[in-house]
Amino acid sequence: MKGFDAIVLSRRAALALAGASLLAGPAVQAQSASQSFEAWLRDFRAKARARGISDEVYDRVTRGLKPDTSVYAKDRAQPEFREELWQYLNRRISDWRLMTGQAAAKKNAALLKRLNKDFGVEPDVLLGLWGMESAFGELVTDEDHMKPVFPSLAALAWGEPRRRRYWETEFINGLAVVQRGWGTPDMMLGSWAGAMGHTQWMPEVWLNLGIDYDGDGRVSPYEIGDALAGSSRYLIKRGKYQAGLPWGYEVTVPPGAARYADAKSIRTVADWSKLGLAPAGGGRFPHPAARTRLWAPVGIEGPSFLLTQNFYAVRSYNPSMNYALAVCHLGDRVLGGGDFVTPFPGGERALTLAEIQEVQKRLTAAGFDTGGVDGRVGNLTMRAVANFQRRAGMEPDGYAGLDVLAALRKGR
Repeated sequence: MKGFDAIVLSRRAALALAGASLLAGPAVQAQSASQSFEAWLRDFRAKARARGISDEVYDRVTRGLKPDTSVYAKDRAQPEFREELWQYLNRRISDWRLMTGQAAAKKNAALLKRLNKDFGVEPDVLLGLWGMESAFGELVTDEDHMKPVFPSLAALAWGEPRRRRYWETEFINGLAVVQRGWGTPDMMLGSWAGAMGHTQWMPEVWLNLGIDYDGDGRVSPYEIGDALAGSSRYLIKRGKYQAGLPWGYEVTVPPGAARYADAKSIRTVADWSKLGLAPAGGGRFPHPAARTRLWAPVGIEGPSFLLTQNFYAVRSYNPSMNYALAVCHLGDRVLGGGDFVTPFPGGERALTLAEIQEVQKRLTAAGFDTGGVDGRVGNLTMRAVANFQRRAGMEPDGYAGLDVLAALRKGR
């Protein structure tokens, strides 16, 4: 979970995977620093003291600390892979993720019910966030995705000039987490930008919105109950989530209403009905008084949606419409909902779990490292696909689709 500053700065280059495009020259020094890292650590102690950080905690965290200068390239990286929206959704709402999510939903059914009672946030939204942020906990301690956060935060606070004040504050917030006894430097693993746990909290969120929901005396995003409770509070306080309201509806849009499909015009569901909009699956709209916006992400020839405030509550987690749609759709699908009624123009079905595993197996046999044959398309598999596509003379978009599977089967 991230505050707005952190969202803008980080996020797997938000929604298409932060790539490996590097800055000119190796990232071995600070982007802009007037002193060495060691001198900066000595001087920064005064700022930490002013925020109430004890010398004991400061020494504990900074003793032997080395800046992870690879974060500069990641902060400025452009997406390595360009995805169409249907590709983006197919990869994130895969068989593997649905199966993993369904198991997590069943195992945590009582917890999700209690969270809904206490906060009013529906299970589908929490499951969608959990699935997008850490694949239902699968990535929380995955060394390919999560690293100790203090080397990253220190590097950004020391040497990133564009947002230095923000990173300095988050470094101090991380120190405060340690001082409260909620975490230790070794166990605080997260993304390159410092987001941690099941639902990816920045230190500021951990401090200000975290909840000791399991009653063990500490707040921790690494504990499922605390993570989902804190995320519920985030959605309510920062996203203005409204209990009892769905995130939106897929709709059919008559040509005469297409000009409103810019997600700016706000009307009640009943008013949209008067313009000829109807539920894509038939029937009648619930919540006719709900105020909504019409969004057609690829034009009205593709899926179109009426979006309630709760869609934008999800979007407060990450300022991307595609991200919010993936979260909402993933949560629906995990709980048994179907795919969108209207297909995406030019889209194709997602590969099955068995087909993804076949792609990974064939790529591995051809010398491309996928990180395993597990049916989950992560960074390594996408890079392996892109490298295979280059060799085969295909567009290297990194998407493991039907054409890649066919080319692999032909031995290209």
